[in-house]
Amino acid sequence: QVQLVESGGGLVQAGGSLRLSCAASGGSILSINNVGWYREELGKRTRELVAGITSGGRANYADSVKGRFTISRDDVKKMVYLQMNNLKPEDTAVYYCNADRILTSDQLMGTKEYYDYWGQGTQVTVSS
Repeated sequence: QVQLVESGGGLVQAGGSLRLSCAASGGSILSINNVGWYREELGKRTRELVAGITSGGRANYADSVKGRFTISRDDVKKMVYLQMNNLKPEDTAVYYCNADRILTSDQLMGTKEYYDYWGQGTQVTVSS
């Protein structure tokens, strides 16, 4: 089955940088539509949209990260990235990758579509 796997999180001091990666795999991926990076703070039920990117490469950002974070995608490698600079303690959260639609082709199962698909998350901790 299709998988989204986040990586690149860790512990960093305020002002430092991290680069998160979201790798899509499973079968033959034909297309991935919009992708978003979300974060969930400890103890909260909701996930905040941090940055999103369309299939055409158009990006948007939450006001809290604008000018510091950059989202990008590589459709050949089936990767989405989030470059995070000038990190602040308020950025501490679990970061998740989400794709609203993934189209795959498998020799056994044929064409399949996946909607609102999430990765497992990667922890980002920013110390003062």
